[in-house]
Amino acid sequence: MSDVYLNGQFMPLEQATVPVLDRGFIFGDGVYEVIPVYNRIPLALDRHLRRLEYSLDGIRMAHPMTPEAWRTLILELIARESSADQSVYLQVTRGVAPRDHAFPQGVAPTVFAMTKPLTPPPASWIRDGVSAITHADFRWLRCDLKTTSLLANVLLRQLAVDAGATECLLIRDGFLTEGAASNTFIVLDGCLLAPTRNRLLLPGITYDLVLEAAASHGIPHEERPVTEAELRRAEEVMMTSSTREIVPITRLDGVPVGKGRPGPVTMRLLNLYQEYKWP
Repeated sequence: MSDVYLNGQFMPLEQATVPVLDRGFIFGDGVYEVIPVYNRIPLALDRHLRRLEYSLDGIRMAHPMTPEAWRTLILELIARESSADQSVYLQVTRGVAPRDHAFPQGVAPTVFAMTKPLTPPPASWIRDGVSAITHADFRWLRCDLKTTSLLANVLLRQLAVDAGATECLLIRDGFLTEGAASNTFIVLDGCLLAPTRNRLLLPGITYDLVLEAAASHGIPHEERPVTEAELRRAEEVMMTSSTREIVPITRLDGVPVGKGRPGPVTMRLLNLYQEYKWP
């Protein structure tokens, strides 16, 4: 791994440390962002930085850097990494202060950033699809904020691992929200359905790009609430994220999705996404 960035300095990863009273360590009081990089070009960088600012505003934290400063930092990180395809990770916590739930005053935020080689999803995931399970969505009510407080997601993702599945799709009050670490789409009666963007799911960058690709290429689509019953009778199901891109889900709770293989809408969207990546 190349050097990481911590509070204004680049250093080897093993030298990067934060005090134990950092609020990110004590409370999970922070936000983060993950940006995919292809051929040393960060994908949809402006969108990712806007989402980072949205998360900072959502937890009432002052912005530690301007968009221009973030961009400069990210490009420097990319240049220091030997791989052309990378995953850039940014994290901001509220900083170091005596342990108290209330916001500390006059405390500088902790800013951390690193990058690592981006590993694409296995070819078998695209060829055959992956399996997923479902579970009740027991996370908090501000899932639209990309915070470091991810214990619920960790527990839900581990349920998938325990079941030998790749992802856990979440159901809240009878409706699909998203995956433990991804957004989710279904295809029903030939129409691409996207769960409505609200505070119960993360506004994914890849989610937006998929809907834009569908709109510009005549793929029937609709953003609306998706019921659990619709999920279970879907012809296609797919998960999306910045690092996994678009992955078909072909088994759900042990039952084949549609014909049990990646469907035509999923594959067309995946091809369109590759064209977006490599214009």
